[in-house]
Amino acid sequence: MYQAAETRYQGMSYAKCGKSGLKLPAVSFGLWHNFGSNAAYDRMKELVFTAFDLGITHFDLANNYGPVPGSAEENFGRILKNEMAAYRDEMIISTKAGYDMWDGPYGTGGSRKYLTASLDQSLKRMGLDYVDIFYHHCMDPETPLEESMGALASIVKSGKALYAGISNYDGETMEKAADLLESYHCPFIINQNRYSIFDRSIEENGLKAAAKQREKGIIAYSPLAQGMLTDRYLNGIPDDSRIRTDGRFLKESALTDERIHQIRALKELASQRGQTLSQMALNWVLKDEEVTSVLVGASRPSQLMENVGAVSRTPFSEEELEQIDKISLKKFN
Repeated sequence: MYQAAETRYQGMSYAKCGKSGLKLPAVSFGLWHNFGSNAAYDRMKELVFTAFDLGITHFDLANNYGPVPGSAEENFGRILKNEMAAYRDEMIISTKAGYDMWDGPYGTGGSRKYLTASLDQSLKRMGLDYVDIFYHHCMDPETPLEESMGALASIVKSGKALYAGISNYDGETMEKAADLLESYHCPFIINQNRYSIFDRSIEENGLKAAAKQREKGIIAYSPLAQGMLTDRYLNGIPDDSRIRTDGRFLKESALTDERIHQIRALKELASQRGQTLSQMALNWVLKDEEVTSVLVGASRPSQLMENVGAVSRTPFSEEELEQIDKISLKKFN
């Protein structure tokens, strides 16, 4: 049976999620990749154990994480049952529903039918009575927002989730959702959205500003831009890389000469700060108090160890921030 490191809380920082009482680690572990039916069980265990030993208490899943859909929850549930059941109360476990999960009209979207049924399935796959956070995974223009938020409120009231969250919402829709959930007396505390040096969409669509104004937390996924904000692709594409082994979310066509030029320039700036590129990229996402935590994935324990090195939230000078913007947002001649 796994025994957690006694030093696990010494090197991690934790911050309250918005104005709630729930604290999240600066770095959370996302099981979007590397926990599907094609992954080795012993490697998955090693990753989860390493994360927890480093003070990463938050494990983030969704109903369709795999491949195949549902397999990440099944594998995590197996690890939890066989090895880590004693630590359940030290963990924040989240899952989501919104994207396609099963065939037919009731396996996608934001209906009360789908959200409720999906969470029941997720709990069964993970062997849990409740999750800490349950998200609506994406906006659904075909379903009234009142219905989707009403479903989240009912789920929290039932005890199957402790807190509600939303993911991939823009600022205007988030504010409407917040008003509804407040009227339902539902503890909505967090937004999960893509955010990185290369992806500023939450700044452009108003989500970051709205979250600050409404005192809601933000957890940023893909803070390393699917591995582009690392040393991984500077000398070609490794055979064991995500592009080669999966290719659904990061394609070879994304690694243009201009992008490689940007990555090299950012790496040089990170070196001047005494950080790796990935550490600087994570530190950049965490630089503002609106962002509670960054979600990282990993295929090797060493990647988690390096990423946790970013939790110092080393401040950036104005000159450094301007350099990052110049490199990442402007075209090279």
